[in-house]
This record gives sequence, structure tokens and C-alpha cells, in this order.
Amino acid sequence: MSKKALFISDHGDPLAKLGGQQAGGQNNYVKQLALALENKGWQIDIATHWSDSSEPQIETLGVACRVIRLEAGHKGFVSKDDMYSMLPAFYQELKETVNLASYDIVHTHYWLSGLIGKKLKKEFGLPYVHTAHSLAWAKERATGVHDQRRISAEGVILKDTNQILATTKNEKQLIKSFVDSPSPIQVIPIGVDQAFKVRGNRAHLRKKLGYGHPLFVFAGRLEVTKGIFTLLEAFQLLTNKNNGTHTPRLIIAGGDAENIDLETKLPKDQKLRDAIKGIEDRVEFLGPQTQDELALLFNAATATIVPSFYESFGMVAAEAQACGSPVIASDVGGLKNVVQDGISGLLVETKSEVDLAIAMDVLSANTLLAERLSRQAVKIAKKDFDWDAISSRISSLYEVIIDAKSNSLIGNRFRRNTRRQ
Repeated sequence: MSKKALFISDHGDPLAKLGGQQAGGQNNYVKQLALALENKGWQIDIATHWSDSSEPQIETLGVACRVIRLEAGHKGFVSKDDMYSMLPAFYQELKETVNLASYDIVHTHYWLSGLIGKKLKKEFGLPYVHTAHSLAWAKERATGVHDQRRISAEGVILKDTNQILATTKNEKQLIKSFVDSPSPIQVIPIGVDQAFKVRGNRAHLRKKLGYGHPLFVFAGRLEVTKGIFTLLEAFQLLTNKNNGTHTPRLIIAGGDAENIDLETKLPKDQKLRDAIKGIEDRVEFLGPQTQDELALLFNAATATIVPSFYESFGMVAAEAQACGSPVIASDVGGLKNVVQDGISGLLVETKSEVDLAIAMDVLSANTLLAERLSRQAVKIAKKDFDWDAISSRISSLYEVIIDAKSNSLIGNRFRRNTRRQ
């Protein structure tokens, strides 16, 4: 008998090009998990907002998976911060578009989708697993922005869901510290795509791509909370220190293509232009990249930089390590679990351009350390971030929840029949 699950990722289309305005780790996680579960015999439908009107409403992913895009009152890009008011329309259109009775289980991604899962559980009795991807309490710590609506919603979801799927130990601890009596929590990390692997000698790859040593790579959205300005300030410090000796290069992958001059490889945003003043010849903004393009960059890098103010997991850090790239990351959130300090990379104080510059300088000068971190990073990635092993654990988790639901229904029928007798 085929097994069928419904993923809800309302703001994260799994087929959107990564690095764009609203396409990052969540999109990639949803896509890769669906494909990995397909290999375990699951059919996965992914409901998401129809954010790109040029894309079809229904699109095949893999062999047995589908992406189902819903207008929810507006076809075209909508910021996730503005999607809350669209949830009733999203839910109604979902009921009209798919046969909800055909699904065995629901897996919701992010708090907005969790609210949809809660309604599906109440109205249709569908059990749901929830992955938060980020938490309001952690975001508030990192940015100072208080979002009471989201805090309240996450509190309700994390008590209502059948199972919380945390991606790091840090996330599990955070949930338990903020939610009284949450649903059961299981820690299962995120895997990396097969594109992210070692592809040859690092120095040769740098030369092939036209770069020297040292080469640093950043991949992600060009947002303050991703640490982009901290990184550029640190790179200014590094460049000033090494002026006249070796010439460091910095590659920035991600951001919206329309906000980058792809001829000069410089940003159009004035704040970013100001941040790279004087080092324009040493920084390249490439815009969104494919998985293969990112993998090549990680393979060539002296180190990959993840200077985020907060990450619940840190997908880029895992992908880079799978390519043998040491990672310099902020000592926050899930990054503390994904990057092993002094083993697969270096952890630095968050928002500290000085600490970041020092770590970059250390790996620039100490090639033996960089090589050791590189070897260890590959070993850790193979052990911890393998989708086949991860999807086996999640498939088993789904089946336990489905069996528990079936046993509960049988027990209820038995009790009703006993009372009638």
C-alpha cells in the first residue's frame, strides 16, 4: 500500500531558485526531504503559495512528488511577513484543490504552515509533524524585534502537533525553555543534496575558477540578520591588514538577481555599495546560484562564512562541510551543533567583525589547519547529514504516528461498541 504525505510550506516554494528573496534553507529542506522520502516509498504533495505567476499550478518533483501552488487571493510574490491574513484563503483553496482524505499524515514547515496543520487536524483528524525552521524567541534575541502574534501561534502549534521535529539539540532546548509541556520532540538533522561533495583539489579548483588564495565564500540572502554587513566590515579589516602581501577575495552568492549588476558583479543597493567602498575589486556578487554552482564555490573556498545572527540549523554550513570547506560561523543557535569548533570549522562571537576577521586571517595564514578542518568536515558531513539515513528516521516517525492514530480509532470503536452492548 502506498504511503502519502502532505507537506505545507506556504511561503517556501521548494522549486524556487535558491538565494532569492524568499528562497533559502527551508525551501531546500522541503525539496530534499520529499525526494528522499520518495525513495522510501512515500508520495509527497507540497502545498505552497503561488509566488511566481510564471510557474504552473502543479509541477512534478522527482517521480512521485508534486508541488501544488495556491493563489490564496493573490498570485505573485508576497512577503512571509504579510501572509498571515492570507491563511484562511490558503486553507479554503487547499480543501478545494486536493483530496485531503487521501493523505496519511501532514508535515508543516514554519509557524504559518503550522496553523494550517492545526486546522487540518481539528477538521479532518489528520495528524501532523511540525518543523519550525526558526523560532520567534530566537529571532527576538537576534534582532530585538518582538512579534507577539507569532510567539502566541508557535506556543499553540508546539503543544498541538503530534510531533515536533527539531533539527538540532539547541533548537530542542530552546523549545523546552519557552513552551510548557510541548508535544514530543525528536532531534533529526537536515541532510545535504548529493551535489555537495568533494570535487577535487581545492587549489586546482580555485585556479580553474580564476581565484587565488585566500578565497572566502558567503551564500545566502543579503539581509542584516544573515550577517552580510558584519562580514563586509570584517573583510575590510582583513584586506587592510593584508594589503601588499596576499590578496584575499570574497564571493557573495545569493540575493535577488535584479538587485545585482551582473556585468560588474556589484550590488545596486547603496548600503552594500558603501560597505564595499575601497575593496570593490576584491568582492564579487554573483546573485542566486544553482546547487552545482554553489558546490564548486564551496570546494574552492579557503573557508565558507556563515555570520548569521541566528540559525535554527544552518544549511549552508552543512553543505559547505560536505564539500570539504572549513566553516567560520557565528556561535549561535543550531550553528553551534552543525559546526564543531576547532574540528570542522571555527565559531566566532556573533555580530563581531573583529573576531570574524581574525578567524579569516588565521585560515588564510595557516594552511595546515585549514586542511585538517577540511578533512574533518567531510567526515562529519557523511556521518550527520546523509539524507538516506535521515529520511529513514523520518519515515519511521511518520509510521509510528499513523499507527498510533489507527490504534486510537480502533480503541474508540471498541469502547463505543462495548457501551452499546
